[in-house]
Amino acid sequence: MRQRISIILTFVVIIGLLVILNSLIYVRKEKVQDNEITPNRSTYHSGPTGTRALHDLLNESGYKVIRWRESPERLFSETGKLVDTFVVIGPFPIEFTGNEIEALRDWVARGGRLVFIGRHFNEALVPKSEGWRVIARQWNFPTVDDDPANTQQMTKEVTALQPLQPTVFTAGIQTVMPSRFAARLSVLPPLKQDKPNHDGSVDIFGDDDEREPVKASGSAAPIIHFGNREGALLVDYAYGSGRIVVLGDPYMVSNSGIKLNDNLQLAINLLASGGGLIAFDEYHQGKGISQNPWASYFAGTPVLALGAQIVLLVLLILWTNARRFGRPLPLPHTDRRSSLEFVASMAELQERSRAYDLAIENIYTRTRRVLARHAGMDYNSSRAAIAKRIAERSTIDAHQLETLMRQCEEAINGEAISWRQSLDLVRRLRIVEKNLGLRMRAREERQAAENI
Repeated sequence: MRQRISIILTFVVIIGLLVILNSLIYVRKEKVQDNEITPNRSTYHSGPTGTRALHDLLNESGYKVIRWRESPERLFSETGKLVDTFVVIGPFPIEFTGNEIEALRDWVARGGRLVFIGRHFNEALVPKSEGWRVIARQWNFPTVDDDPANTQQMTKEVTALQPLQPTVFTAGIQTVMPSRFAARLSVLPPLKQDKPNHDGSVDIFGDDDEREPVKASGSAAPIIHFGNREGALLVDYAYGSGRIVVLGDPYMVSNSGIKLNDNLQLAINLLASGGGLIAFDEYHQGKGISQNPWASYFAGTPVLALGAQIVLLVLLILWTNARRFGRPLPLPHTDRRSSLEFVASMAELQERSRAYDLAIENIYTRTRRVLARHAGMDYNSSRAAIAKRIAERSTIDAHQLETLMRQCEEAINGEAISWRQSLDLVRRLRIVEKNLGLRMRAREERQAAENI
């Protein structure tokens, strides 16, 4: 037992030393200030460039909103079938792969709704529809000195834009305020080589693509909702059975810019006008479910390093306990031939056969012999004489002792007795022995020691 206590104490001391050591050598990383060069557009991010305010506002307003942390290919799963609007906000740390882009286009063509918010994008991600193309041009570029939390600096010399026409996206909006880094969108008509097929569709992938051409439901011509002489700011167009919405400035939906003018109303119109479930793409923001949530939670803290060290310490202890440091010692030999085995066997035999009288006889015979010796009388003396002499030498009542002896002898002689009555008689005999201070025989003392 002492060896175990020493091992436990050593283990606790080592863990304490590891905690102190990790706390001393841990260097807290300085929080990187948000900037527009490498913004964090995640809905988990509460900084100026994040979009947490938009997500939480939609959620608290009763709109169905989720964070999509899987690949766009999972949009065809049972969970993905519930999604009506898929929101992609750029730039994103993890680029879209070819298979993901193809899956997202197929999802839109089957009736989905893609909302892309960014200053530049892959043309495959915002594809042509029946020859109509949308391209983005950015005139001003942010620097490290630009503070996204400073709205005056972000909107310096920028004029608020009014709706160009009444649409679902412009409902309830007087003006919107983009940043000075907003991209301008240009709508290009179909080229001459984009000749319609016999069914009215146009091959938008070229001659080398084996995909079937996508035919838009209705007019495929993009609709411009906001813009100025420099270009459009908000465009949407039909793609297959679905629609693609393009907004050229993510600052307008960020935590810092969403409060300006009617930017919040514009964001609600963009995302909620389609109805149904709105899914924000967090997979390409580096928040995919492939990453362990516990590791993500404790990232940047000494907890992970401390946990790894404790695991190594436990493995080391298990390994050392399995090795022998010294000569082999023989196993202790235990003598199984104990007199208690006979006693236990007889007790079990008497219990199964309900021989309670035999059990009382074994105990009462020894107790009567000890009482006679204590009283200084012969073993064959009468109960009354023995009880009277014991009462003279102790505080035990003679009548009670004689009654106990009589009940034991009657049970031995064949009177019916239950197991509860037999236990009561034995208990009373033991109390008499204890009150008289009668010592057990050496063999019984040895048996009691072995039982302990």
